[in-house]
Amino acid sequence: MRSHGDTAEAITLLTLDLHPIFRNNRDLDVALRQALFRAAATGVDVLEVIPGKGTGKLRDRVLACLGQAHLRKLYARVEVDPHNSGRILVHLR
Repeated sequence: MRSHGDTAEAITLLTLDLHPIFRNNRDLDVALRQALFRAAATGVDVLEVIPGKGTGKLRDRVLACLGQAHLRKLYARVEVDPHNSGRILVHLR
């Protein structure tokens, strides 16, 4: 919950766990795009993507996918959770 003075505003979060589909590149890209478009269309504040820790290759693939110009238009910023490198937070506009 984020607080602004006397008013409190709830942050909506959508989570995409990539563990079940990490082996299939096409399914991974489709799932990420669908989640991002769904989050943007429904007014979600943050898309939480869980690639897991592992070797970091999946995290790098997710970040590369998010770096595509047509997807960058949908969000304000992306951050890897400083306390959990297996968690990416996509802050939508």
